[in-house]
Amino acid sequence: MGGELTSGRPDLKEGVYFGGELPDDHPRVRAGLPLHGRNLFPERVPELRPAVLSYLDALTGVAQAVLRLVARSLDLPADYFASSYTAEPTILFRIFHYPPSPPGSDEWGVGQHTDYGLLTLLAQDDNGGLQVRTPDGWIDAPPLPGTFVCNIGDMLERLTGGWYRSTLHRVRNVSGRDRLSYPFFFDPDFTAEVPALPARARTTAAGAPRWDGADPRAFSGTYGDYLLGKVSKVFPQLSDEVL
Repeated sequence: MGGELTSGRPDLKEGVYFGGELPDDHPRVRAGLPLHGRNLFPERVPELRPAVLSYLDALTGVAQAVLRLVARSLDLPADYFASSYTAEPTILFRIFHYPPSPPGSDEWGVGQHTDYGLLTLLAQDDNGGLQVRTPDGWIDAPPLPGTFVCNIGDMLERLTGGWYRSTLHRVRNVSGRDRLSYPFFFDPDFTAEVPALPARARTTAAGAPRWDGADPRAFSGTYGDYLLGKVSKVFPQLSDEVL
């Protein structure tokens, strides 16, 4: 609890983190790429490993399907993403527990932020607490049975020159009960550069400046560079010890 600094202050949440499962002899694992390898599943919960890996497979299919529709909305071939940026996607999955916020507290389960990659598919329990920023201000995003919340990430904003904008969101659990959420992050290939699409490179959709003053379109380098730069700020201790 408090080990993640999403908006520069400790989050009122705790979580367990997983990624795509890769064997020790995979070329990316042998090359020592961060965030690549085997997951550290808890031995005391043997059911978790098959459940998580099955979920990752299923949600990968859902995310690819959503990106096929995004591609068509941009007048691109339906397989544009699957044949390039997400042929070997960066996959991250988290199980978050948010304890109830104390009455009158200004603590946030997670402060305002945008996600880093292409898409986030979020399953949440029925306790609520998620809020999304719109042009008219903050609104609640209450859980709807049988649905996912789909957040747009920074790299989709970058690719489309701002036609798709990253979703600014935050969480405060005021239900009085423990809240669980399950975000699945579907991101570009760790080793890929993510330039703006040619058709969108010269035009930016109108809208208010980003919340943090940053511009993902101005970033240069691979998606892995972008991700690790973000992770080092959110998890300073992890960055010092591992990255």
